[in-house]
Amino acid sequence: MTDPIADYLTRLRNAIKASHRIVEIPASNIKKEITKVLFEKGYIQNYKFDENGPQGTIKIALKYNPATKENAIVNLTRVSKPGLRKYVGKESLPRVINGLGVAIISTSRGIMTDKEARTEGIGGEVLCYVY
Repeated sequence: MTDPIADYLTRLRNAIKASHRIVEIPASNIKKEITKVLFEKGYIQNYKFDENGPQGTIKIALKYNPATKENAIVNLTRVSKPGLRKYVGKESLPRVINGLGVAIISTSRGIMTDKEARTEGIGGEVLCYVY
């Protein structure tokens, strides 16, 4: 597999399209951190890290609106790809839908949102957009 983060986002997208409640994804440290950010920002209902097997799995409970049955995640877009990395400085951090969405950034201090990176005053690699 050449791009595990794109595989992670695609599995989430496919589970949302199929209206699944839970999705299982092979674990890695960066995927765990992205999952934590999605949970903190309210895009997923819950998550659990299973350490069974050689690399373990991440079980994610997706969040749906009880009345309209719509998912909390409308769009997941991979920005930085293995063939073309996208790095930004602290002065040019992206804003997703004028601040309504979240850009997940990989910085020297770990995985964080664009708003957290702006307050920390650091830039990094833009992994994906979520809204």
